Amino acid sequence: MTPSTQPYHHGDLPTALVRAAVELLEENGAAELSLRAAARRAGVSTAAPYRHFADRDALLSAVAAVGYRDLADRLSAAHPARITAEDLAAIAIAYVQFALTRPGLFRVMFVEPCDPTSPERVAATTAIHEYVKSIVRQAFPNADPDAMANAVWALVHGLAFLHLDGKFDVISADAVADRVRAAVYAVLGASGQGPTAPPSPA
Repeated sequence: MTPSTQPYHHGDLPTALVRAAVELLEENGAAELSLRAAARRAGVSTAAPYRHFADRDALLSAVAAVGYRDLADRLSAAHPARITAEDLAAIAIAYVQFALTRPGLFRVMFVEPCDPTSPERVAATTAIHEYVKSIVRQAFPNADPDAMANAVWALVHGLAFLHLDGKFDVISADAVADRVRAAVYAVLGASGQGPTAPPSPA
């Protein structure tokens, strides 16, 4: 992401600070992210962020909410109205590719401490959970939606972190997609529920 080149002058300061924080995060990782650093990037005084964010965790919560909304957009774009096995695989691939292309943001979403009471973060995470449950209801109409949503998320989330943490080689985007698709098909074939899984790709 291109760093902000113009200092902040007026308008929506919280949004400007979150945008600056996301840029810093993707450049240097979460360890370098602070309210002061975000203020400097946004071109405001180091005291200005405290009018909107009580502490670093509150800022991270707002950053995580950005990530959840971006992830929701990618997942929603990954499948049409009717759910097939390939649609489920496409959703899983979109999730893992999001983690690999935005690793700093992904880790903030799921690893860094955040403010659990942040309305923005709660709304964003709720939207993701409801999205997964809606997919599960379509794909597995006879399954418990909460239990199956947890199982599907655990599978895909585990694949994302296995790739991020170097447990699987990330040779290419196509290789990652093939591995994720094969895992989804394997689970569908073993479950005997939901969309019929086509043969795993070679």
